[in-house]
Amino acid sequence: MSDEVLVERRGAVQVITINRPAVKNALNAGVAAGVAAAVDELDASDELRVGVLTGAGGTFSAGMDLKAFLRGESPAIEGRGLCGITMTPPRKPLIGAAEGWALAGGFELLLACDLVVAARTARFGVPEVKRALVAGAGAALLLARRVPFAIALELLLTGEPFGAQRAAEIGLINRLTDEGGALDGALELAETIAANGPLAVAATKQIARSGADWTTEQGWANQVEITGPVFASADAEEGATAFTEKRAPIWKGR
Repeated sequence: MSDEVLVERRGAVQVITINRPAVKNALNAGVAAGVAAAVDELDASDELRVGVLTGAGGTFSAGMDLKAFLRGESPAIEGRGLCGITMTPPRKPLIGAAEGWALAGGFELLLACDLVVAARTARFGVPEVKRALVAGAGAALLLARRVPFAIALELLLTGEPFGAQRAAEIGLINRLTDEGGALDGALELAETIAANGPLAVAATKQIARSGADWTTEQGWANQVEITGPVFASADAEEGATAFTEKRAPIWKGR
């Protein structure tokens, strides 16, 4: 993995950092490969429970690297979308930690995250229409699932930037922090999630993300299929046992 994406483990939490601060963490093929490899590691590891995606140098990401694009590079992974996560997000929870700007593709990476922690000074936007382009890496398709339809259209059709306070008010951000505190805030949230049963967390995310595409009848049937192995797992027995014994559970992920 190149130094354009840095990956570290902090206990059960994986931190993925887009590391191109000189170009405001613009997305190129190297970043795409690095992020995709990192989330593959997240899902494959028995020790990792939650991922945090952030950017170096006080910026989340300014979007696609246009110079790299003109050289023929793409920040998309075939069949997986932008940086390998917009079409196929990881099975485990992914939290975005945003400082500074998250624009265009950078904003769409945040939409691919399950939860977002942002500094109060962070700024967001989907300005593609201002360049006669379409936010095709997830925003045009998915933003209306995250915020009310009229607000999603306003953000998409005007292309105007908006601040973290408004993003929080419309439901795009889970927690606001002081400037420079987004990563710490995301890690705190990640550690809370990582303390829970990993099988239950992954199954809950799967149901919550997929449910909008199911009819009510399909939803109940699919939920039973997904949750059955969780209720039958050793972790479920451990959770009940630990509760009755008034101790912290020891999860095995099985």
